[in-house]
Amino acid sequence: MERPSWAPEGVDMRQVSPARMYDALLGGSHNFEIDREAAEMGKRLVPDLPRLALSNRAFLRRAVRFLADSGIRQFLDIGSGIPTAGNVHEAAQAIDPACRVLYADIDPVAVEHARVILHGNDNAAAIEADLRKPDELLARVRDTGMIDFDQPVGLLLVAVLHLLSDDDRPAEMVAAMRAAVPIGSYVAISHLTSALRPEDAGKLGTNAADVSRVGIQFRSREGIRTMFDGWELVEPGVVELPAWRPESERDLHEAPGRSLGLAGVGLKV
Repeated sequence: MERPSWAPEGVDMRQVSPARMYDALLGGSHNFEIDREAAEMGKRLVPDLPRLALSNRAFLRRAVRFLADSGIRQFLDIGSGIPTAGNVHEAAQAIDPACRVLYADIDPVAVEHARVILHGNDNAAAIEADLRKPDELLARVRDTGMIDFDQPVGLLLVAVLHLLSDDDRPAEMVAAMRAAVPIGSYVAISHLTSALRPEDAGKLGTNAADVSRVGIQFRSREGIRTMFDGWELVEPGVVELPAWRPESERDLHEAPGRSLGLAGVGLKV
């Protein structure tokens, strides 16, 4: 199996990566055959799976614009995956070129590709870090000098918390991030849910665990809502992905009542 020029040495090309599978669902080119196979299997089980990926990406762009319009000028995107069209720094810096964006991901392919994309952009960078080790992650963030924790931060936890098991205590990871940022900071969270389509969620979860060897947790609406404990939810609260402040019909990738994801934004007061 020939290794692409953009893939770092040491990356197992036989293991599915959630970041690269997401890239494949979005039609990207930075993924391996194993990731494309996993994406295709997911689509066979749930044919509208690519709509979920598009819907999540659209929520991310809207959330970033909302945070920038609310005065946020620095963004920490944890579990960022592989930046594709309409990524965080593009959305934020379109509003203010001085916005700083730091991407963090556990996948070295995602990090290396992000660094290639960001070359020459002094206000954006990428690091390899693990949300399950919040103290270490925050230390690495501080070492970059990109994020000033004395100023409000836009914390992005988009499509990452469902990769943590209950034993990882994802709500505690969010709480650790909340403790690190000052008043006036925001968090944007999107998360896969079993609330609306439990049968499809079950099929995808089983397939991910048994075939792709990737643990994915489709949590209840209340389980996702608890991740915002300590934050003041902004309107419209925790809702289906397309229902969070859609800007046009182009944001409505999934029909009402059909989304496999929920999302919301919270403010630290």
